Amino acid sequence: MTFHGLRRSADFSILKVIATAVFGMAALAVITLSFLVWSTWKIDAVSTARQTQMASYVISRFRFEIAHDQESVTVWDDAVKNIREHALSENMAWIHINLGEWMQTYFGHDAAYVVDPEGKPVYAFEDGAQQDAGAYASIEATAAPMLQQLREALRGGNPIGVEDGIDSPGFTDFRILNGRPAVISLKPIVSDTGEIEQVVGAEYVHVAVRFLDGPFLKILETSYDFNNMHFSLTDEADERKAALPLVTNDGSVMGFVVWEPYRPGQDFLTSIAPVLLTIFFLLGGVVSIFIAMLYHRAMANRDQETRIRYLASHDSLTGLLNRASFETLLDAALRERDGIPAQVAILYLDLDRFKPINDTLGHPAGDNVIREVGERISKLLPPHSSLCRVGGDEFNVLTPYRQIDEVEALCTAIVSSVSQPIVLEGQNAFVGISIGVALSPQHGTERTELTRKADVALYSAKASGRGCYSIFGPHMDAMVRERAEIERDLRRALADRSQLHVLYQPKYFAATGEVGSVEALVRWHHPTRGLISPVYFVPIAEEGGLIRELGRYVLEEACRAAAHWPIDNIAVNVSAVQLRYNGFAMEVMSILAASGLSPHKLELEVTETAWMDGSETCTANIRALRAAGIHIALDDFGTGFSTFGRLHETEVDHIKIDKMFIDGLGKDRGDEAIVQAIVELARAKGLKTTAEGVETNEQNDFLTRIGCDELQGFLFAGPMSQEDVGTLLGGRSDTTPRRPGLRKSPTIKNKIGG
Repeated sequence: MTFHGLRRSADFSILKVIATAVFGMAALAVITLSFLVWSTWKIDAVSTARQTQMASYVISRFRFEIAHDQESVTVWDDAVKNIREHALSENMAWIHINLGEWMQTYFGHDAAYVVDPEGKPVYAFEDGAQQDAGAYASIEATAAPMLQQLREALRGGNPIGVEDGIDSPGFTDFRILNGRPAVISLKPIVSDTGEIEQVVGAEYVHVAVRFLDGPFLKILETSYDFNNMHFSLTDEADERKAALPLVTNDGSVMGFVVWEPYRPGQDFLTSIAPVLLTIFFLLGGVVSIFIAMLYHRAMANRDQETRIRYLASHDSLTGLLNRASFETLLDAALRERDGIPAQVAILYLDLDRFKPINDTLGHPAGDNVIREVGERISKLLPPHSSLCRVGGDEFNVLTPYRQIDEVEALCTAIVSSVSQPIVLEGQNAFVGISIGVALSPQHGTERTELTRKADVALYSAKASGRGCYSIFGPHMDAMVRERAEIERDLRRALADRSQLHVLYQPKYFAATGEVGSVEALVRWHHPTRGLISPVYFVPIAEEGGLIRELGRYVLEEACRAAAHWPIDNIAVNVSAVQLRYNGFAMEVMSILAASGLSPHKLELEVTETAWMDGSETCTANIRALRAAGIHIALDDFGTGFSTFGRLHETEVDHIKIDKMFIDGLGKDRGDEAIVQAIVELARAKGLKTTAEGVETNEQNDFLTRIGCDELQGFLFAGPMSQEDVGTLLGGRSDTTPRRPGLRKSPTIKNKIGG
């Protein structure tokens, strides 16, 4: 190829690059210009739509306000009386002042008329002054059909014209009056107290007129920045004008309100066009970048807004609806449809045995349990049901039903499904669920009442042993009231303490049969209810904030009594609520100092719930008590969750084997192996063991054989008074008291048992 050929080829390549660049820039210019034109059109379209919406709203509001204004004089006993009294007389002053002049001076109505039950005019107000009643003839042809339709509706019991903000019937519509667009409104003049008898459909009728052209449109232009607004019988809408149809009640178009809409986009484009032509190439790239940035920012904002809206109505852990959304759905579901109350069921669900999972496996495991339970419940719900998580381990269900059997079947399925094991970190975890149910309309049709009753039913389900459901019944309200009465009476009992007593149940050394220690037990002799079990009133004391005072009373009584007894120690039960009190350890030490009992002779029994509480206050109290020499016993061992796995970090000295396992000895349930494992584990950890609830010689023989340290139960002795304990221990220096189950001591057993 020659030099000229190479040059021509290079020139061609350059031209090609330049052409490509020019084409690209031209394409960019076209796209940018097209975007600007489209944006201008879109902005103008939105602006026009907004002006149309505004005009529609103002005119509809104008129409509404005329009927609303009339109610100030048409729903009035005085109006009914004065119309009847003066309609046929020459004294029209009251009617003129209140039904004519007032409507113009205060509300700006253009005309007002009063028509009698036969449709004849008795009063007319036009052009700012009272006119002869015959002036009504100018609108009679238009108003007569409306008047007839209103009277027919009234006689038929149809509340025509009643809406939010308007309480009395009436007929309001657009009409052409004498060539002018107007709103004409008819209202019957009726009693506001209902004390005046009136024939329905034969009332006097007040007719109000306001014209839509002239002053009204000028006010609309001035107040809302409309341009050249006027009324037209034809649709004049085009590229320069916008038109709003005035639609009458029967759907026909009476005419149009026409104006020149404000076009901000077009004005803007016109103003910047010279500058755009000058600096277009310089700003092209900047505009492109700016548009891209705006787009990405808009998308980011949209995603963020979507996320915020989602979080406002959903639970972040499970994705279920939250409490606020549930209440909104419930309110909507309870609304009557065609006068028929809604038939829906409200289920309150609360997990059982959930807290030990959080305490032993951690909150992530607890979160997995919550999610799994939510998924299991969701799969069981019938169509049109809603599930929400209201917080913690609580869920709510809203479901329609036809028969109560459907609700019961759903509750049974939920209880069964949730009770199935959940695999966490390679091991099975077990939770249960309790359900309280309230039904609409049987139990009410208002949200607050139904949710309260569902909560009461849930409390009943838990009180019935958990892992079940309860449908609200009137007796449950009685149960709540009874608990409130028990709490009130317990406050009184703690005030004078004459009804409360502390009994003591001995514990025997398995190897020697000697009394080693006693356990303090509180009893309440109610003046009218008799003996109330601690199983019933202690939880009420915990919920009512009375457990600290009750626990202090028992501890004071037990320490004073044991200060003079020749025993190894006295055991006193302690609630988890007491352990959460910052000053509990100091309180115990002050009681010991006042009673003279050595700290080494006091043993505090805590449940697994309290021991596994995990709070800093609980842990600090237990460590402070042990540091002072006080022993800590773990009560009801084996009934909690994953207790074996946590014994390596134990801060207890003593394990009490729960009566549930002792009852199973000899019944082919495998409890022998469990009890033996507990005893061997405790021995390996250097912990003392006590078996509670020993009632047979076979149980005694087995427990003694496997090396259990202490035995307690009715086989040996039941709870007894302070005096009886003194008698039991009185001859200890000469003859050590032995286990009645092993030695002949029927006197003690029969005395306590009887």
